[in-house]
Amino acid sequence: MELTWYGHSAFKIKAGGASILIDPFLTGNPSWNKGWQEVAEGVTHVLLTHGHNDHVGDAAEIANATGAMLVANPELCGFMAGKGVENVNPGNHGGTLDCNGFTVTFVNALHSSAYTLENGENVYLGNPAGLVLHFENEPTLYHMGDTDIFGDMALINELHQPEIGLVPIGDRFTMGGAVAALACRRFFNFRTVVPCHYATFGLLDQSAETFDAGMADSDVAVLIPTIGEPVQV
Repeated sequence: MELTWYGHSAFKIKAGGASILIDPFLTGNPSWNKGWQEVAEGVTHVLLTHGHNDHVGDAAEIANATGAMLVANPELCGFMAGKGVENVNPGNHGGTLDCNGFTVTFVNALHSSAYTLENGENVYLGNPAGLVLHFENEPTLYHMGDTDIFGDMALINELHQPEIGLVPIGDRFTMGGAVAALACRRFFNFRTVVPCHYATFGLLDQSAETFDAGMADSDVAVLIPTIGEPVQV
């Protein structure tokens, strides 16, 4: 499995014959800010955890340009359809979708979800989710979305046994590093964790040091990729 981090919560995953963008906040992302066109090349799927602008990002533009399947909750899929996206695949909590080469299961996340229009109006876009990706011959990956810790993470692990975790650690809007480390250690048997949703904006924690320290004496590898450079996981 090949993983590329573009800063914040934006990732590209290449596995199972698919090229998957998750939460493609690229245009305006201070950690990337190189636009979406090059990133979108060859993309087959766009997955969204929730409707905040810094996660929806360039999803509509990418899906329209590539014909990629857009996977999200029904409200987000409807919103994207209103922006011209035709290939939508809606699902919701507990549901599992066949995405041609892999499956996506929607699981809980403790957060909010609305898109802010240019006029300042907020559009409700359903409940936030985490996404569990299962592949036939690749490790199971869990993008937590934006979330706090919650006890039912134990059920997510029991049901799905994810090996790769994409974990928000930036505090203020999600778990901070210490709590995120507690979540990973108490509820999961990850092989590798990748911290995200930090350092993008001044309001967030500016490094992964606290999370890394919290994972230090565990058997879990903490991977902090160089932004824009693919790595094998």
